[in-house]
Amino acid sequence: MNQRRALNPLRLLHRPRWAEQQPTWADAKPGLIRAALRRAEERSAGGWYVLAGSREVRPGRAFGRVVAGRELVAWRDGSGGLHVGPGACPHLGAALCDAPVHDGHLVCRWHGLALGPDGRPGWRTLPAYDDGVLAWVRLDTPAADVPVLGPRPPVDRSVAAVATVIGRCEPEDVIANRLDPWHGAWLHPYSFAALRVLSAPPVDCPPAEDRFLVEVTFTVGSRFGVPVRAEFSCPDARTVTMEIVDGEGVGSVVETHATPLRPGQDGLPRTAVIEAVVAHSDRPGFVHARRVAGALRPLMGVTARRLWRDDIAYAERRYALRARA
Repeated sequence: MNQRRALNPLRLLHRPRWAEQQPTWADAKPGLIRAALRRAEERSAGGWYVLAGSREVRPGRAFGRVVAGRELVAWRDGSGGLHVGPGACPHLGAALCDAPVHDGHLVCRWHGLALGPDGRPGWRTLPAYDDGVLAWVRLDTPAADVPVLGPRPPVDRSVAAVATVIGRCEPEDVIANRLDPWHGAWLHPYSFAALRVLSAPPVDCPPAEDRFLVEVTFTVGSRFGVPVRAEFSCPDARTVTMEIVDGEGVGSVVETHATPLRPGQDGLPRTAVIEAVVAHSDRPGFVHARRVAGALRPLMGVTARRLWRDDIAYAERRYALRARA
């Protein structure tokens, strides 16, 4: 790579019209995707679920969400520590998702009962973990002390944004979508071009080789793009991590976490796709991007939600076909 190319990651796009792309259906073998999903489902999450983005649980304010059918509330104490407990007040069942936080305690709006990190009889907090990007809660056994995390660049030298989209499907449908990299340039032509799956794990893949290697160009407007190589892997049953391993932004990751919620009024399951984008670069100029991270995060979130507008339709369709079978 010459110096000029190294200094400028943008490349002119040379791509066919959408309908004239090279079809990928013959490579996207259903059995291969099913096998990758099955192997992912065998990996333990250690009882941990992603609750929300770290920044969504703000000081002085409660945050409520139903996870795996359990109503939960999260809040921060005076030092910023994360706490999670049942979402119903143990007195008369008032919802705590809108409870004020005073001196590190939730204060029930109905009768003023203060609930703190130590809990009280009939109301006990749950193990919680904040990794600097995501807030986690542990609900299940077997239990691990901390969540299972895939590769991630140093958070203090990156720009991280979290976006959430909720779909009528189950976590496996979200993970199956991510384990089909062949659909990228067809379903998302506004974001991806020249996508090529360089290697895919075989049906009987050993754990050390269980990853997809993809070559893709991220589009920047209609004329330019940034080519990279990325690896897709599953650190646990409800997560797919895409890591850039070559090209601009090496080490950057997109973590897709599928958190089950509870069925909606229509009786269909609901899953929250909580996607964390952790952008990183060794370029000297990246320090300026970190300085304006507050302005970049909303833009990163918009991009992630646009992609998931299409991908959630994929996951919902997959669920509908499974439910019909």
